[in-house]
Order: sequence, then structure tokens, then C-alpha cells
Amino acid sequence: MNSIFTRTSIRRFEDRPVGQDTIGMILRAAFAAPSAGNQQPWEFYVVTDRDALQALGKTSPYAGPAAAAPAAIVVCYREKGLRFPEYAQIDCAICSENILLEIEAQGLGGVMLGIAPVKERMEAVAAVLGLPEGLQAFTIIPFGYPLGRQPQKDRHDPARIHFVR
Repeated sequence: MNSIFTRTSIRRFEDRPVGQDTIGMILRAAFAAPSAGNQQPWEFYVVTDRDALQALGKTSPYAGPAAAAPAAIVVCYREKGLRFPEYAQIDCAICSENILLEIEAQGLGGVMLGIAPVKERMEAVAAVLGLPEGLQAFTIIPFGYPLGRQPQKDRHDPARIHFVR
């Protein structure tokens, strides 16, 4: 679990593709995430098409890193058939962390770009990908071989830990 202590947000990438086996391992990590009532509301769009990545990079003021990445995973969630629909976004956040940790474990870098719950951003991503009705965009995770890396800062703050005994 060293990835927890070394992972940082990477927004700039080398211009070289990520192998399909590596992408497969990242997706396996996503599917391994826990979810409320094991509902697994997620669906994943793996984007390697240059035009689609460019378009995703314009879906929010902060989505620019998607335009220069060799690949991105767009995490989406279903709205129908869920046992606990109010937890779908939380479930997607958990699986997104699994994705980021496996990206790190594979020697790559990535960043989580917030889309939900901002309706305009969600609609823009849906338009780029042609999402079917009932499927909502949650986040874009561009990834690839990092162009530079900074060490993670230690954020541990004992003053923010409270014990109830």
C-alpha cells in the first residue's frame, strides 16, 4: 500500500500510449472497490481517441489535463436499479481512489478531475461520450507516463484527530 504515501496528482504526461494490459489492471482495481449494498453502480469509459480526449479537456475549467493525456477513464454511475441510489456518487469516489492507486502502482500518474455534481459539466461529458439516458458522468481520470513528479507532502495533522472514549 505504498501507493497511498507516494501518489500525487499528475497533470502532464509523456506522449506515449499506455498498454492494454495495464489499463486492464487499472479497471480490475476499480471493480474491486466496495460499494453500498454491493450495488456497484459504476460503468467505465476508457478514452484513448485523441479528439475525444481534446473534447473532454474542454468540459470544465479544470479538465485541461485530459486533452494532453494518452488515456482517460471516465467513471459514470447508473441511476436505475440501485438499492441505495443516494450513495452512487460515494461509491464512485471510492472506486476512483482505487483507480488512482493502481495507476500509481503501475508506475503511471493521473489526476481526478471533478465533474459531478456540477450539472453543466456532467452534461458536457455526457455529450462528448454519447452517454445513454440513465448514466451520469462522475469524474474524468486522465493518466499516463508522468512528465515529472513531485514528492507527496505529509498531510498528517494530529490536531484534526478526535478520540471518543
